[in-house]
Amino acid sequence: MDQPIHRRDFLKTTTGLLTGVIVTGSPLALIVPGRAWAIDLGALTGSEAATLLSMARTIAPHDKLDDAAYAFVIQAIDSEAARDEHFRKMIKEGTSSLGAGFAKSLEADRIATLKKIESSDFFISMRIKTLQVLYATPIAYAHFGYEGEAFSKGGYLRRGFDDLRWLPEVPLDDSGPMPM
Repeated sequence: MDQPIHRRDFLKTTTGLLTGVIVTGSPLALIVPGRAWAIDLGALTGSEAATLLSMARTIAPHDKLDDAAYAFVIQAIDSEAARDEHFRKMIKEGTSSLGAGFAKSLEADRIATLKKIESSDFFISMRIKTLQVLYATPIAYAHFGYEGEAFSKGGYLRRGFDDLRWLPEVPLDDSGPMPM
């Protein structure tokens, strides 16, 4: 007799889900809407996404930057893979070439593995996408202390740009004219 497929089983086989938890005391908890974050995956499986997240973290390592920032990279890759069959094939083949244990391997082993493929289209695409997306996220902005562009806020001069505590004060006569 035919058994109906349960929704949960169907979703497990057709889509992936990448999830994580943000520590409550973290400043990122103020930016990310909830402690838990998730990405619905359309073209990638959960294990592929976890491998790519480890790869992105190895390409741009920031120990204290939360995985939620790197998850934006995976979301962008998944979106492009859903639109472009050639890109999806490259990502899937590249991910499988890294091996099932890549995400859980030691950082030194991940670096050695990536050095072997650094001239491949897969690695180059991942590096470009990681750098483009990761450093354009509000989570990364907050982590690195970047307050965004200053033009709309009146420029840098009156917003602390000249507050260099580590330099000695310049005498007023030597400062030159103040811009208007």
